[in-house]
Amino acid sequence: MEFRHLGRSGLLVSEISYGNWITHGSQVEEDAAKACVQAALEEGITTFDTADVYAGTKAEEVLGRALKGQRREGLEIFTKVYWPTGPGKNDRGLSRKHITESINGSLRRLQTDYVDLYQAHRFDRFTPLEETLKTFDDLVRQGKVLYVGVSEWNAEQIAAALKIADEMGFDRIVSNQPQYSMLWRVIESEVVPLSEKEGVSQIVWSPIAQGVLTGKYLPGQAPPEGSRATSEAGGGFINRMLTDEVLTRVQELKPIAADLGLTMAQLAVAWVLQNPNVASAIVGATRPEQVRDNVKASGVKLDSEVLKKIDAILDPIVERDPAKTVSPATRP
Repeated sequence: MEFRHLGRSGLLVSEISYGNWITHGSQVEEDAAKACVQAALEEGITTFDTADVYAGTKAEEVLGRALKGQRREGLEIFTKVYWPTGPGKNDRGLSRKHITESINGSLRRLQTDYVDLYQAHRFDRFTPLEETLKTFDDLVRQGKVLYVGVSEWNAEQIAAALKIADEMGFDRIVSNQPQYSMLWRVIESEVVPLSEKEGVSQIVWSPIAQGVLTGKYLPGQAPPEGSRATSEAGGGFINRMLTDEVLTRVQELKPIAADLGLTMAQLAVAWVLQNPNVASAIVGATRPEQVRDNVKASGVKLDSEVLKKIDAILDPIVERDPAKTVSPATRP
């Protein structure tokens, strides 16, 4: 496993991290979840990403139990705040009240005194950004949070947060967590250039495009039973990519992966890691062997000719439109 600095900070993270969105607490039984975490640890993954909202807070609980007994100093545990975690009007967003209560709940569920990275899961247009950043900064001063990041913020929102932090002397955000893959390259036009300039890393999710880039979904055929596409939790995110055109193009990547001695999943993860602004690629799993397969992408270098071949195959279907980034959710 290779490691990279998170933003302009001194924190090193494993360039492949383990995430438990969808799987822990919902899609797989706890014994299977623990087996996947154990496989990640055995393969050198030290960075684990979750969120309070995943599986209605159950995912944090599962991860906390799975990591219990591990040397805390040897781990980087990330979580997030924003989405509703209760029925109340203040059980959501990035207000001082919700952030303060959410971090305490996350620490309790994760069975830890602090998290290495606390991320604003989306931008909150209903709360002053100064309030959010001041609350995050207070958590850093209290020792509950070591570093601050965001998730799915656009370039304008990231720039605004950095400006306020500089003006008010707050800790700057060191990372953004966007969707990024061969098929979804929205961050390349604006987010990455700004982040490179300002010392902000990307911790990317869905590098395998929810499994589409494994090649297991075939044009003209129904998704395999038990796959992400057939699950209630993950299906909505993957359906837009299950077109015959996309699936046909993805099949054309198989010879490239084979020539490199890689699986399709390894090629997909290696591809996102070629971007120097990416600090870590988050992989999820329902089986330990998936973890062991994905980590083999660490340290793989793809030369320019390979990258050109991939672009020639996928460019007609690649999503690059910044207008299609995830927009802030409305709050009732």
